Amino acid sequence: MSPPGDDESRLLQLRVPHDVAARRLDACVAELAPELSRAAAQRLIGEGHCLLNGSPAKPSAAVHAGDLIALTIPPATPTEMVPDALPLDIVYEDADLIVVNKPRGLVVHPAAGNPRGTLANALLAHCTDLAGVGGELRPGIVHRLDKDTSGLLVAAKNDAAHRSLSSQIKARTARRTYWALCWGIPDPPAGEVDAPLGRHPVDRKRFAVREDGRPARTSYRVLEAFRLGTRPVAALLECRLHTGRTHQIRVHLTHLGHPLLGDPVYGRDRRLSREAPPAVVAALEALGGQALHARALAFRHPRTGEDLAFDAEPPQDFRALLEALRAVVRL
Repeated sequence: MSPPGDDESRLLQLRVPHDVAARRLDACVAELAPELSRAAAQRLIGEGHCLLNGSPAKPSAAVHAGDLIALTIPPATPTEMVPDALPLDIVYEDADLIVVNKPRGLVVHPAAGNPRGTLANALLAHCTDLAGVGGELRPGIVHRLDKDTSGLLVAAKNDAAHRSLSSQIKARTARRTYWALCWGIPDPPAGEVDAPLGRHPVDRKRFAVREDGRPARTSYRVLEAFRLGTRPVAALLECRLHTGRTHQIRVHLTHLGHPLLGDPVYGRDRRLSREAPPAVVAALEALGGQALHARALAFRHPRTGEDLAFDAEPPQDFRALLEALRAVVRL
């Protein structure tokens, strides 16, 4: 919204062109001011910050070519979120966004039971150039990772960046690639799970494949396969998200019959874990969560249009488990 460090209101004078597609005031403002989402435009208009031809108007007011829209954008208000100066593994940062390599065990966003000590709290403490997201001085988390999933995550520093990055994820032009260690070896070694996800019918903290769920699609391919003799033990997979449902990879791989190593919630295969070689069991116990890492992230920069791509090695505990499989299990 307003430039970093600007604590004054900003006035936009927008003349409606002849070729404007929108005919409602809120949609027209969002079209003519790309840094604003339609929701943000509706909020500002509803709060009385917009004049249409010199008069107050509703978000639904009709607009015509030649009309003059005067929109006052107030400075972003302080957030109720508390900043926490936690260490961050910053992969990339500029005035519009920040890419971090999240460690296992860190919650992404404050919620009931986790009001502080989250990645969002840490970003708020670190980023001194926030311009505001949704009218509030806070970082805009574009996509999330589970607490015990490590890896790359991008956050926006202003509305324009948040809107662009969110659109890229929705349009599936942003690429998110994960490494996963699963029990057994998928056959075929490359494929796709296209199965809708919704809340589990009994346990509301879990998700499940459901016919009435939201569309969800995950591609996978086997990078390495581990066997004891002819018996399949585990596999290293590369997974790509085409949608972004909660716990998507974890649920889809369980649905495929190959749950993640170390996953305490979905499809835990106790028989396989008991039969695994002792060195693998020890590395698995040290992992303390599902063997899932957001390995690569690619998107278009929201301001410059430059294609950005980032890669992060798995954390030490993931690598230790992978090396235990390589050392003990015969290929």
